[in-house]
Amino acid sequence: MEASTPLTAETLVYAYASGMFPMAEETGEIFWYSPDPRAIIPIQSYTPAKSLKPFINQKRFEIRINTSFEQVMRNCALPRPSEPQTWISEEIVQAYTDLHRMGLAHSVEAWQDGKLVGGLYGVSLGAAFFGESMFSFVSNSSKVAFHYLIQILREQNYELLDSQFMNDNVLRYGAINIPRSAYLKRLATALNGSSEFQKPTI
Repeated sequence: MEASTPLTAETLVYAYASGMFPMAEETGEIFWYSPDPRAIIPIQSYTPAKSLKPFINQKRFEIRINTSFEQVMRNCALPRPSEPQTWISEEIVQAYTDLHRMGLAHSVEAWQDGKLVGGLYGVSLGAAFFGESMFSFVSNSSKVAFHYLIQILREQNYELLDSQFMNDNVLRYGAINIPRSAYLKRLATALNGSSEFQKPTI
């Protein structure tokens, strides 16, 4: 798509179904990406690190689903030491928040002492989930949120977890690279599926 394509919830649905996603430059201009290779996280092969299990078993974080979607996005957009510039512009926040209101974008949130301390968000179409970004104000909070995301995807029979580009963050969750052509085939199959994003039973 053209960089000038208006960013709306409807545009996002079309883009994700076509294997594309947007990112904003420092100027705010939106660009569309369909990387080759594409990073995905195999849903069934994920296992939590041993160091994370006490945080999960002792329920050190309260996990909520879709209670503060826009705030999760804004926290993800905050500058980080390794990433002083963000690709999440105000235009992106508004478009994804609209998508959330349509029931197609979701947040998994880690709360502690009544405060939102970590979480992630992404887009759900058919049986595909497209992970977008995560944040953590308290150690291990985003990792626990991701663990619960995997439980949702497993329980609801999701077939594809897209993580876009390979980096150290997604690599720790078991991400692998596959050719774009293979990704598009998996995407087409997953889009024909039907999965419901809801809090896991664990």
